[in-house]
Amino acid sequence: MSEAGQAFEQLVHVLHELREKCPWDRKQTLESLRLLTLEEVYELVSAIDEKNFDALKEEIGDVLVHLIFYARIAEEQGAFRLAEALVQCKEKLIRRHPHVYGNAQADNEQVVKRNWEQLKKQERKGSVLAGVPQALPAMVKAYRIQDKARQVGFDWEQRQDVWRKVREEITELGSYAEANPVDPATHALMEKEFGDVLFALVNYARFCGIDPEAALEKTNKKFINRFRFMEQAAQQRHQELAELKLAEMDQLWEEAKKLYP
Repeated sequence: MSEAGQAFEQLVHVLHELREKCPWDRKQTLESLRLLTLEEVYELVSAIDEKNFDALKEEIGDVLVHLIFYARIAEEQGAFRLAEALVQCKEKLIRRHPHVYGNAQADNEQVVKRNWEQLKKQERKGSVLAGVPQALPAMVKAYRIQDKARQVGFDWEQRQDVWRKVREEITELGSYAEANPVDPATHALMEKEFGDVLFALVNYARFCGIDPEAALEKTNKKFINRFRFMEQAAQQRHQELAELKLAEMDQLWEEAKKLYP
């Protein structure tokens, strides 16, 4: 057995032992672990974004713990065993890579992705969008929906056409922007148009090869760095940020922009 195989078996053994002997582990259910799993996955994503391999190593282990835990609970309920999940995954990978394990030809990434989607559709015998998880964050889901649609040829031809659609949606949202007061009916229309703007922007990002979730997260981090600089600058003046006038905050913001462009 390989080193990784031995380590995996030892991890499974430890987790099964904890399930039997630890009060916290015994209490956990599929539902109670769900949010904790999401947190671990996001920590894994953060490690990837930061290119921090020490953190990546740790977070891979943490995510594995949760996956094994789910399999253990499923086994207790007589649903399936961990080995069955692993075998099923292996067989699916072989089935969906006929260019490696069969006679199909795939000379580039796009052909591989198109074949993958067609095989998934045949297995599910349903909509090409059926493979998009309902629980995905809305922006990621929009990207995946659009990418799935592209696999069957439903897509724009030119980047400029996508941008015109973005501008069209912004104009429609803008038609409600100066409504005063905003009654419930207008608010509902604004919400709809705002969603359309975001969906169109995600589509434009996809067309440009930009990951919109990653792009927004970079902007989030940039704002956090700038804002923290403002807070620290205010503290050096022996003040709280909220005590400064807006003009003073704007001056600090301009300084922060130079440090965090």
